[in-house]
Amino acid sequence: MKSPICEMLGIEFPLLAFSHCRDVVAAVSRAGGMGVFGAVNLPPDRLREELTWIDAHCGGKPYGVDLIVPNKLEGKSDAFSSDALLAAIPREHKDFAAGILATHGIEPGDLDSDRSRNVEFARNMRADGAASALEVAFEFPIRLVANALGVPPAVMLEMGKRHGVPVAALIGAKEHAIAQVQAGVDILIAAGGEAGGHCGEVSTLVMIPEVCRAVRAMGASTPVLAAGGITTGEQMAAAMAMGASGAWCGSVWLTTTEAETSETIKQKMLVATSRDTVRSRSRTGKPSRQLRSPWTDAWEREDAPTPLPMPLQTFVSEPALRRINKLAETGHEGAKQLATYWVGQGVGLMEQAMSAAQVVQQFKEDFLTARERLVTAFDET
Repeated sequence: MKSPICEMLGIEFPLLAFSHCRDVVAAVSRAGGMGVFGAVNLPPDRLREELTWIDAHCGGKPYGVDLIVPNKLEGKSDAFSSDALLAAIPREHKDFAAGILATHGIEPGDLDSDRSRNVEFARNMRADGAASALEVAFEFPIRLVANALGVPPAVMLEMGKRHGVPVAALIGAKEHAIAQVQAGVDILIAAGGEAGGHCGEVSTLVMIPEVCRAVRAMGASTPVLAAGGITTGEQMAAAMAMGASGAWCGSVWLTTTEAETSETIKQKMLVATSRDTVRSRSRTGKPSRQLRSPWTDAWEREDAPTPLPMPLQTFVSEPALRRINKLAETGHEGAKQLATYWVGQGVGLMEQAMSAAQVVQQFKEDFLTARERLVTAFDET
């Protein structure tokens, strides 16, 4: 296809797949799109291990890395201290999370120990932690580096330019797009409120033309990737008709055979409707869309504590959710009810389990069908 994204990244089809699963990343790249590996949870040695595997299994095709370095982060201006972060979590929040588990027949156990073992991931969301991850990432022939929250830190922009690798950033509003272009970002990923994970409030249908017009008004040529609820090639074609140069998708890969999601979560997604998600701060401290469950409902109650700022709320929720998911796979009914995962409103269109390569192929076929539909409509007039 003739798309600025294809030319910039050296790919055949302008479909980018964000995934925490290396198998999905490699499969999408081999199929002609581009896999982008979500690396925020990994220390440098584990990131090197995962990228080594991806590089060996993507058939020489381009792939990228995604990090999360938010502009606003609790304790960001201080020297990193895992003890200080853990000490900042109120007992009220810990007890509330444990209470949800107990109500559903799950023994909370020692969640504090789980928090201590996983607190280091917060280092990756700081500029110094991102620099360590980037040093590892640029040992490999990556073709894209993306930041998921806010303007990328200076170190990411500098390293991207030094290595000749485009830097992308996710945005949720027109003003974000303007700030990113002014900062020197190479690719904008406009994520509508339908998106899974962290997202804003503006719908994709409104966001794409609004951002594309804002970029043009600045005299810039920064390409825009559409994101948010996009799970079919028809939606991708619609976004490109509005000015996008391609699509960035995350949710659609979660029900693939390669995905990191558990069988419990996959089955819940396959039967979910577009109304079965909720946008909430209860998981990370920032608004993120996920499957609705008794876990998410509990945090919306009047007696629920106000979610903490990122990353503190993550330390409250993730240890409990990991316990829930582990028990759900054993058939524990309470855990199966509570189980949740990030996913967008496009989950209502995800009705059949397929391989990642089959999803890419379906995108291509649906895209062509949509294009032919438009051409036919114009011919008839």
